[in-house]
Amino acid sequence: MKKYLMNISTILIVSSLILGGCGKETQQTIESKDDSHTATAGEMHHSESGELPEGLLEKSNPTFPVGSQAMMSADHMSGMKGATAKIVGAYETTVYAVTYTPTTGGDPVQNHKWVIHEEIQDHTDQSYKVGSEVLLSADHMKGMKGAKATIESAEQTTVYMVDYTPTTGGDLIKNHKWVIEEELSAIQ
Repeated sequence: MKKYLMNISTILIVSSLILGGCGKETQQTIESKDDSHTATAGEMHHSESGELPEGLLEKSNPTFPVGSQAMMSADHMSGMKGATAKIVGAYETTVYAVTYTPTTGGDPVQNHKWVIHEEIQDHTDQSYKVGSEVLLSADHMKGMKGAKATIESAEQTTVYMVDYTPTTGGDLIKNHKWVIEEELSAIQ
């Protein structure tokens, strides 16, 4: 009987160690019809400073003015789609989806949305074309700053910096960069 109890205790200890370790490498897969990448929890950077890249121009008379609210259809991150966004900035620029290999190593991040023109190192006055290779100065995710990237799409549009509380719960995310106008709708 003593041997039997000892074996059960060993099994319970080993099981709890295995199950306890599962939470340490939490991964969040973010997928939509045209964007898919996996980010290890904690890799997204949410700078609450609201610091803007040099040369970024404010949009005059944006569809969603600063201080207004809009519903987000963007699903770049878990809890974003369906969240109410408070507009904290509206800017006129070219926005890019990019594929890059993190400077920290690992698999390439496919079709990351969004990097703006002013977040490309030594950017030119002209927008980049699909297929162009650039160096990123954006720091949205771990390993992004300084990474070589390929432009997957380019669009001249209004980009918004927003505050929102994820629909999945959690703290208010401040100064999230970036949501494009097509990813916002008026609240009814």
